[in-house]
Amino acid sequence: MHSRYIAVEGPIGVGKTTLAERLGTRLDATVVLEEMDNPFLADFYADRPGAALQAQLFYLLNRHRQQISLRQADLFSQITISDYVFDKDKIFAYLNLDDNELFIYQRLYDLLARDVPPPDLVVYLQAPTDVLLRRLRSRRRDPEAAAFEPDADYLKELNEAYHHFFFHYNATPLLVVETSQFDKDASDQALDELVKQIETMAAGTRYYVPRTK
Repeated sequence: MHSRYIAVEGPIGVGKTTLAERLGTRLDATVVLEEMDNPFLADFYADRPGAALQAQLFYLLNRHRQQISLRQADLFSQITISDYVFDKDKIFAYLNLDDNELFIYQRLYDLLARDVPPPDLVVYLQAPTDVLLRRLRSRRRDPEAAAFEPDADYLKELNEAYHHFFFHYNATPLLVVETSQFDKDASDQALDELVKQIETMAAGTRYYVPRTK
């Protein structure tokens, strides 16, 4: 395994956390999951003024704290799999903040990003927006959770922002995986095929469509 630190990334509903956990089991790796609790998220989805910046800064500081604690614990000496990449914070910032808020955000981001170690490999999970919506609805357990989930228009805009970001991404090796037929119930064989792709990744970008049969 060339990559000791692998980040699994993708838009809301694509299944990155489930895949990170399955890869962690398959590779006997340490799994790092993003802390999703955010006291400003409900206000953001309710369009309360100022809530977007509050929610964004809360996530940014949480992600920075988590990444720094990993570096200090030297977990990257073994295989570590995260269900997010620190750089993705900018996707949400540029989508949700106005120009004045972005000025504040960008100065803080630039300061904090210096401390964060880059992954050896990013696995970017793609899926059409209708697939993301279907997956979100199928996994919903608590009706109250709907207040913390994006609507279809926002999810479409977010998905397009992810596509744009990773189309231009070159900070690390990048494995782009089309997941329309590769979800949380994918077979162990399909997972093994994905692991082979990860194991053979070097520099640059590779596109992979998993076989489902």
